Amino acid sequence: MCARPLTASDSAAPDLQGLRIGMLAPIAWRTPPVAYGPWEQVASMLTEGLVRRGIDVTLFATADSVTSARLESVAPHGYAEDPRMEGRVWEALHVARALGRSAEYDLIHNHLDWLPLAFDAEWRSPLVTTIHGFSGAGILPAYERSRSTFVSISDADRAPTLEYAATIPHGIDLDAFPLGPGGDDLIVFSRIHPDKGIVDAIDIAARAGRRLLIAGIVQDEAYFRECVQPRIDGERVVHLGAVTADDRPSVLGAAAALLHPVHFDEPFGLSVAEAMACGTPVVAYRRGAMAEVVDPGVTGILVDPQSDDRLERAAAAVDDAVALDRGSVRARARARFGIDRMVDAYLDVYRDVIAHRGNPRHPMRARAS
Repeated sequence: MCARPLTASDSAAPDLQGLRIGMLAPIAWRTPPVAYGPWEQVASMLTEGLVRRGIDVTLFATADSVTSARLESVAPHGYAEDPRMEGRVWEALHVARALGRSAEYDLIHNHLDWLPLAFDAEWRSPLVTTIHGFSGAGILPAYERSRSTFVSISDADRAPTLEYAATIPHGIDLDAFPLGPGGDDLIVFSRIHPDKGIVDAIDIAARAGRRLLIAGIVQDEAYFRECVQPRIDGERVVHLGAVTADDRPSVLGAAAALLHPVHFDEPFGLSVAEAMACGTPVVAYRRGAMAEVVDPGVTGILVDPQSDDRLERAAAAVDDAVALDRGSVRARARARFGIDRMVDAYLDVYRDVIAHRGNPRHPMRARAS
């Protein structure tokens, strides 16, 4: 797939013309993913946006990835879809390929979590790391010892022991998520895992008197089998399974509201932004980044997750959310979560990293000491 011709408005600032970037994507899934794979999705959106600006990007991803950038790969496809592949091995091989080529680039942009940071001294170009979320405090030493420049995806997901260059919310392809007609059904669009509060969503929908559609991969088999599957009756609660990227806009756009009753501190919530881009309002627990992503009374309603009557409050909030103007929901999403805003923000980070590359007191350099 070739990039479209550049226009004058697309051109990168003169100081970044000729910039060479190695984009290190995760390899659990293809980039962009066919269905699930939010980190891969963001790496793809940023890569394609940079290419449209005339930036020379090499995408390190699976061999079946689709991109207008140059593609470098070791893994034939995502290890999460192939039980014969040991993820730790293929990730190590993947990082090694990028590491061996790193001198060819002005910077490497890491979306692969902590593993590239473990080889911090070996990178031959500056490292920018987007932290898509922390799996636990145990991985922090890799970050704290690194000289990488860090970018958070929300202020809520910042670790107090780290320095950050910026907070950059995810961007989405707004043209791919047109205004939807809405409907009567509620939807929960996420991996099926206790963190995502799927059982709460089922209870909220029941209290609101609406059918619930569950879209997402089963990530926790025991949770699905014991807590979720017995509630799926094919009528009031329907499991759609993994929804492809092509079908996401129509599924999200046809819902009355998205339920997002998360039981953990959500780092961002890509499906929340995608739903709002379709005009679909959100009812979410006020945890993690939700207060940064959802504008209460404009794009959705936030509910206190600590209240004993949270299910009743969330059910009551459904009608308030559905009453919001879908055009206004989409307009706010367009203003906040477009790809161009994300690309602009990352280009600012790149400029700063390159400008201070030789400064030993700059945060990127200081972490190496």
